[in-house]
Amino acid sequence: MICALLLLGVTKNYMDRQVLGVLKNTLQHDLGWNEIDYSNLVTAFQAAYALGMLAVGWLVDRLGTKLGYALAMVFWSVAAMAHAGCASLSGFLVARSALGFWEAGVFPASIKAVADWFPRKERALATGIFNAGTSAGAMATPLLVPWITVHFGWRWAFVCTGALGVVWLGLWLIFYRKPEEEARVSKQELAYIRGDHQPALATIRWRRL
Repeated sequence: MICALLLLGVTKNYMDRQVLGVLKNTLQHDLGWNEIDYSNLVTAFQAAYALGMLAVGWLVDRLGTKLGYALAMVFWSVAAMAHAGCASLSGFLVARSALGFWEAGVFPASIKAVADWFPRKERALATGIFNAGTSAGAMATPLLVPWITVHFGWRWAFVCTGALGVVWLGLWLIFYRKPEEEARVSKQELAYIRGDHQPALATIRWRRL
């Protein structure tokens, strides 16, 4: 169940970031972008994503896996849907930057969830499972987005893919909790999960590190 939630989260993440690329020619035609304009959008996303890795990763540590991931999903889904309301390059730059910043939380949160739920000897497999969502999202988007665009227009492609976050968020809030808070986890299972965890280390200041 945990792997499924993480897999779906990463799949949705990669769908949101792929929509712009799938719609590149359509948006260039409708909004009059050139190749430099499109490359600026890509750069804005990547720069915000790099910053978000630090900032949102720190936030997930502070708030915990469940709330931290939930907030990242909410904000990046809103940013994804906000593309539909943009009519200018500057508007897309703002939406794209917000998307990149909050999407960066998906991997810190997913890795933290794996650390909470799996013993060290099984974490590579669990990580491989949720990371498969990168390919699943990249394959699903070119199939779904053109169909939505043809039938409803490109703005609805951003709305529909972004709105999938509502479905995922409901599942996440209902089913995800720490192992020790999950009634269906037996004492033996909890002991297995925690059996090879390393003890907490002394706090080290960032400056010293």
